Amino acid sequence: MKAFLNEHFLLNNSIAQTLYHNYAKQMPVIDYHCHLPPAAIAQDLQFENLTQIWLYGDHYKWRAMRANGVDESYITGSKSDKEKFVKWAQTVPFTLRNPLYHWTHLELQRYFGIDTILNAASAEDIYEKCSNLLRTPEYSVRNLLRKMNVKVVCTTDDPADSLEHHQKIKADGFEIKILPAFRPDTAMNVDDAAGFNNYVALIEKASGITVHSFGDYCKALKQRHNYFAENGCVVSDHGLEEIYAEDFTDADIVKAFDKIRAGNALTLAENRQFKSAMLLLFAEWDSEKGWIQQFHLGAIRNNNSRAMKILGADTGWDSIGNFNHGKPLSKFLNKLDIENKLAKTILYNLNPADNELMATMIGNFNDGSVSGKIQWGSGWWFLDQKDGMTRQINALSNLGLLSKFVGMLTDSRSFLSYPRHEYFRRLLCNIFGEDIENGELPNDIEWTGKVIQDICYNNAKQYFNW
Repeated sequence: MKAFLNEHFLLNNSIAQTLYHNYAKQMPVIDYHCHLPPAAIAQDLQFENLTQIWLYGDHYKWRAMRANGVDESYITGSKSDKEKFVKWAQTVPFTLRNPLYHWTHLELQRYFGIDTILNAASAEDIYEKCSNLLRTPEYSVRNLLRKMNVKVVCTTDDPADSLEHHQKIKADGFEIKILPAFRPDTAMNVDDAAGFNNYVALIEKASGITVHSFGDYCKALKQRHNYFAENGCVVSDHGLEEIYAEDFTDADIVKAFDKIRAGNALTLAENRQFKSAMLLLFAEWDSEKGWIQQFHLGAIRNNNSRAMKILGADTGWDSIGNFNHGKPLSKFLNKLDIENKLAKTILYNLNPADNELMATMIGNFNDGSVSGKIQWGSGWWFLDQKDGMTRQINALSNLGLLSKFVGMLTDSRSFLSYPRHEYFRRLLCNIFGEDIENGELPNDIEWTGKVIQDICYNNAKQYFNW
């Protein structure tokens, strides 16, 4: 019987072990999509305790605690940080076979050198030891990134953001690239007239352009797109239930814009047309600048309206959706391709039923101009775990070129999440190792090791030109 989480964790034969320890392990990390707060990096923040860095904002853990019968006061409520941590520690033993169990103990090992299993009995000792370390200079957020050999981080930023924190980070001469990513979801969200008009006011303020018309709105958003580029941005991102690819005329969009600016709700058809127009506009701008565009598709967000009203968005009430992505996605990408305006693109699906759809869709628009121009992203959100990542790797292997894959990202709000890259790399090496062991691939460790290093780091470095 193997010891839990030993050096050969997830590596089931000697070839997999060689591939990981000799090739994958030492590769740096490019985190091309995450939700780390740039303000914390700009301040080089130090957290007061383990709860603040580990439980604040982590809806993975919150969902597990709720499922374990923990009262909300210990999750997002008024209980002390230590009381909240104890409740999490009491929950951990019940997360067996959930990826949280692996991530929790990997993070304790990699950041704090703690091999002890977290449970009610060990909670206080682990809390005090980790919190004491976090209050030392070596555990500032910049040093945590250095500790994990991170080279590039792309945050997720609204077009109205000032990017002042990114500017400070750059001015400080921090050697790790911390770059913004343009996330205009709110800019095209016309589900609520009041909310949209409030957002237009933010864009007016940020751009300095008064918005009287749809043309003015486009100018203001383009100014923000240019501003992001001036501040090092080369990546956009969209978090959508589905791709919108409705037919429309310019007059349709002007009419819809005027209607919602007057405070009137759009019809479903007008709503979808407006979103379709905005998606194409953003995609064209990305192509003009040579950016990489990302589309995260398939989440049903904020399902629990009672909790949404009390706690707000991003508090753990989201789920996998079942949307019909195939034809709209093909139509959207094809329209851009016809006009030679299709930027490098990464697609992510949240429903594993869409795996083969995505793996084949990217092949429709890889035109040979760029190696791996259209990518299918790693297992995302509910799928960034052992089974989800393995299924994504296998589908991409069967239907595309895994060797050209740009690899893992954290998509996390936590500065302790970087062992997820290690988790991915171990799974990747084990898949190759088992194939070689079974005689399904040649025993060419040097070439296989190079392919693994490319997936772990080199492909992303080349793809994003970092």
